[in-house]
Amino acid sequence: MSERDYLLSDADVMNFVVDGYLVLKPEFPEGFNEYCYDECARATEDGNPGDSILDDVPKLHDVWGHPMVRGALTSLVGDGYQMSGHRHCHVNPPGARSQGWHQDGTNQRHHKVRTVLGFYYPQDTTPDLGPTMIVPGTHFRNCPTDRMATYTHIRGQVPLTCEAGTVALAHYDIWHGASRNQGDRVRYMLKFLFSRVGDPTEPSWNHDPDTVGDHTHLLGRRPIPCGQSDHYKERGLHREMWDHMRGA
Repeated sequence: MSERDYLLSDADVMNFVVDGYLVLKPEFPEGFNEYCYDECARATEDGNPGDSILDDVPKLHDVWGHPMVRGALTSLVGDGYQMSGHRHCHVNPPGARSQGWHQDGTNQRHHKVRTVLGFYYPQDTTPDLGPTMIVPGTHFRNCPTDRMATYTHIRGQVPLTCEAGTVALAHYDIWHGASRNQGDRVRYMLKFLFSRVGDPTEPSWNHDPDTVGDHTHLLGRRPIPCGQSDHYKERGLHREMWDHMRGA
């Protein structure tokens, strides 16, 4: 099957607009995830290779080249999207403290899907293994990282617990952070960035103009509890992002 067979639906894209993330479960050959896990361990023995992780573990090309992953990326950031030269192998060893909440980059607020984060987990990530935590809907909320350091548990936060081989795609501005690893093995997460090359002129997903109206109520959904004033503002931002993505 090709990436065109895995394009997202209107409902999928609306849910991404509201939540700021989605989770994929592509199938890889037997032993693939275990191999990537072992190669990540080898690559980080003498320090983190940073942007060179793709050179050290070239099999990661197969993760981002999987038709399901490519179909989802095409749906979110358009045909011809680009992989950034920045990527990182996040190492969360047993006993490590929780990482503070943060947003990547300079948090340029535009309420458009310009860049998405790709998270690949080569091992089963259970609650005790220090999963990535995210707060749905926070890609619309900017906050300086030093202020976020005072936050601990946030109502509505979601742990990305998952099976080996899972890929999560998230809006670049989503609030996220690693949780404490209370397990007995290292938890790896491979983070890559993907960006669109131009403003959209039409939907790049499996858009159905005859049934799209059946799903527009999703744009009014609250991803986490919030006040009525914030809810009104977020509904407008949901619509603004959706309209931009479909080239309106």
